[in-house]
Amino acid sequence: MRARIYQPARNAMQSGQAKTKVWYLDFEPADAREIDPLMGWTSSDDTQSQVRLKFETREAAEAYAKENGIDYAVTEPHKRTANIRARGYGENFASDRRANWTH
Repeated sequence: MRARIYQPARNAMQSGQAKTKVWYLDFEPADAREIDPLMGWTSSDDTQSQVRLKFETREAAEAYAKENGIDYAVTEPHKRTANIRARGYGENFASDRRANWTH
């Protein structure tokens, strides 16, 4: 049973960092999904693929995996750089702009 420990990326619809500070432990699927011949739905007998554990820190997730004998791989998050402007958003509409308005 192999697991993946990761920090989720931010949603494409969000500009903030909400819900990206926690660490998750997900189990990899043990077998492939099967297609139901009647309805066409996909199903699996593997219940571990439905489990997602949430931890406050990476160390806590790793400690849990070691404690329970779970083989795991850690995926490092890609942090984005902060877009900090000297005068903030209001600088776009300032009357003393030095550069031309470009859009």
